[in-house]
Amino acid sequence: MNQLTTDKSMAAPMTFVQKVLARTRVDGGSSVPEPGEIVQARPDLSFTLDADAECLVRFEELGIDTLAGGGRIVAAMDHYAPAESVRSANVHRLMRQFANRHGLELFDVGAGTTHQIIVERGYPKPGNLLIGTDSHTVSYGCLGTCGVPVGATDYTAYLATGEIWLRVPETIQLVLEGSFPRGVYAKVAAHVVLRKLGTDGAIYKAIEWGGSAIGELSVSERFVLANLSVEMGAKTAYIQVDDVTLDFIAQASGTRPEPFGPDADAHYAAKHVFDVSALVPQVAAPHSPANAMAVEDVQDVTIDQAFIGTCASGRVEDLAVASRILEGHTVPSSVRLIVAPASQRVYLQALELGYIKTLLQAGAIFIPPGCGPCAGIHEGVLGDDEVAVSTGSRNFRGRMGSQKAQIYLGSAATVAASARTGRLTDPREFLVA
Repeated sequence: MNQLTTDKSMAAPMTFVQKVLARTRVDGGSSVPEPGEIVQARPDLSFTLDADAECLVRFEELGIDTLAGGGRIVAAMDHYAPAESVRSANVHRLMRQFANRHGLELFDVGAGTTHQIIVERGYPKPGNLLIGTDSHTVSYGCLGTCGVPVGATDYTAYLATGEIWLRVPETIQLVLEGSFPRGVYAKVAAHVVLRKLGTDGAIYKAIEWGGSAIGELSVSERFVLANLSVEMGAKTAYIQVDDVTLDFIAQASGTRPEPFGPDADAHYAAKHVFDVSALVPQVAAPHSPANAMAVEDVQDVTIDQAFIGTCASGRVEDLAVASRILEGHTVPSSVRLIVAPASQRVYLQALELGYIKTLLQAGAIFIPPGCGPCAGIHEGVLGDDEVAVSTGSRNFRGRMGSQKAQIYLGSAATVAASARTGRLTDPREFLVA
């Protein structure tokens, strides 16, 4: 399963991130990249987005005419989409002009969240190194890709040189065993792991997710595990590659890649095993994604807003389960149900399958594909003392608007069930089969 060719000097077993950096290091060294070592690497693909477009300005200030960044380079508009101010409109204008001059692949307003766009097209491959100017770049681990978030300054240097420096992280192994019960999704498992490790439990470490339970998960669900890894402080994440991964990429890109993964006897800084069979639906209570608790224990909490979307959700599977829960019912007048499909492709597919109509009839408000309220900039921000339940990955104070608002995080099923009743609700109440 592990396809990296090594010579005798690299015979020592390696974790996933060590293998990726051994493959992409610029110096062509034959030694194993060790934790703590600084490696100059050449990424396979990269992206930036409207929230960090200053890196494009900085690049042009260098007076360089040609991008040196190797591989596929993507730019996307998702945080300020559509533009909510003249400043944002000017940022988008700058991005369009830059893309035209330098040949970047640009995804304009309405295309969706950057991470969803890149994944659904099958651009990343197992064993690739991908860098991006967003903390949730770790999400690409769902395809066996080493996704590493970098700052705008580092990204500017990458555009100019085609290289990036990275410190080799230690790796934590997270093993999910058992079978997911009814009403329990990857988001539940991620929040339970967060409760154990804390928001600082994996700072500048890599996380490898594995175990028999992973085999039950679609790429969309694996996306959630990788996505939420950064909430533990992880520098990158990896979900074990199997036929689900390879089939997804083959369908999305037209080419079936080779598998890529860690050595069986690789060294890990820590290992944690979780049995998902015993889990019940959870929410993360304010003001930390690590504040996981059973939904059934907080069902007296009334809500003002329910949100399905962000890079952690808003995919077809999420809209399907929300549609199933809300079909034939209407959201109470006291609740705003806001839905942001993860991408235009998702929107169109959900429309064809009838999910959009069902959700509209239930009272949902649809906004363009993109980050939506999760960015806390426009579109569905919260007022003082309002309570929201969201499929987002963060519920820090002020994340979606007012510093006085409260945000609970849950699966799309939990959000839909809560929107139906007007209070935090265990989705198993409506998922009887």
